Amino acid sequence: MSRYSARPPAIPTTLLDDDVVRIIRWDFEPGADTGHHTHGLGYVVVPMTDCHFLIEDDAGSRRVDTPRGMPYRREAGVSHNVVNAGDAPMSFIEIEYK
Repeated sequence: MSRYSARPPAIPTTLLDDDVVRIIRWDFEPGADTGHHTHGLGYVVVPMTDCHFLIEDDAGSRRVDTPRGMPYRREAGVSHNVVNAGDAPMSFIEIEYK
């Protein structure tokens, strides 16, 4: 998978970063992505909008639709690129636990 992208970047805004958690709001225009990254911490995602994800990882790419307010969690070590595959802006809150 290429690490180069013509996609616009998703915009992270750190809301809280202390000894216990790091909370980041991610805002995506249609087609925006996070860039490929590996999570060093376990985390919970809380969608603030309906999210139409395109997940790109070593296994390929897949679409995942997650409704607003439906949280999910992942363990540390996840390596992927997250893309807004929808036609409207999307945002979510990511809570990393330290």
